[in-house]
Amino acid sequence: MTFDPEIAYTELHPHFQARAQRDEPLARHGTFGVGGPADLWVTLKSADELIKLVHLCAERLWPLLLVGNGTNILYADAGARGIVARIALDSYSIEDHGDGTALMIAEAGVSWPRLLNELAQLGWGALEFGPGIPGTLGGGVISNAGAHNSELGSVLEWVEVMDARGSSLSHNGDEVSVPVLRRYMHTEIDLGYRQSRFRAGRQVRFDAQGYPIAPPRGLIEPAEIIVQLAVRLHRDDPQRLKAIIEEYKQHRKRTQPPQKSAGSVFKNPPGDFAGRLIEQAGLKGTKHGKAQISPRHANFIVNLGGASAADVVALIVEARKRVHEQFGVELELEVELRGEWETGTPK
Repeated sequence: MTFDPEIAYTELHPHFQARAQRDEPLARHGTFGVGGPADLWVTLKSADELIKLVHLCAERLWPLLLVGNGTNILYADAGARGIVARIALDSYSIEDHGDGTALMIAEAGVSWPRLLNELAQLGWGALEFGPGIPGTLGGGVISNAGAHNSELGSVLEWVEVMDARGSSLSHNGDEVSVPVLRRYMHTEIDLGYRQSRFRAGRQVRFDAQGYPIAPPRGLIEPAEIIVQLAVRLHRDDPQRLKAIIEEYKQHRKRTQPPQKSAGSVFKNPPGDFAGRLIEQAGLKGTKHGKAQISPRHANFIVNLGGASAADVVALIVEARKRVHEQFGVELELEVELRGEWETGTPK
């Protein structure tokens, strides 16, 4: 079945109204500020909307890409076919155990910066290490986000997901499998350095010329969609928490570039730092089109204004090539590629 954006828009618009947009530029929805149009963009405000849309797309064989705040994504210049839906579920509750600990149940779209400031006001510690992490808690689980020698996985209790893996298989002509809710406990999430079970199939490979190849896309992507999660909290002094958050904010201002970016481009290789290797390779400040390897931090690629995804990719390719040539290290991408990417080196 061929996806018809107008048919999908006509069906979805009565419910979503202004939250459903045709040919929406993805550059508006990613911190890189690049990317072409999505056939249909939808903003989801509740778990019920998310569940119903996933079921509908599985039944109609409509391609569905679910995203958060776009802080770790490089959207393609060609945009994305099908429906791109932002998970904007942003409520949370705190179960106080009365012994100085609590369990916070949060929806996947809760903003990390907003949340840690509110928790500090209430005297709850756990996430104060992350004022420089701009994304959502759901996105933080996928990459096991961390900073200042701490990471989300250290306080994560469980994650509830909508499992649509069977629905993605139906894209190949198999019988449609209804998505189901599933809970994974901490030990089942396979957490590691910038890694979790939810990222296992998302690694970007590189072809023989060093050009990135986006992973294959299923009908429903990702196939396991984080809906909510539980985080362990502990009592702490509000003033102490606020001081830590402010210190980390200032550190970020001093060390990270102010221009549009998606944060660290590459994962740090074992025992070293990607930024140090790129800087030692003499690439700090290198430009391609309107994109630049930041003069402030070499593991950041910034949009100087009007950059394309192709500009960013050109710098990714050059950085990996030079670091490998000079140091024998294969850098691994931390940012994820989304949308309609070419399958290899452009001709």
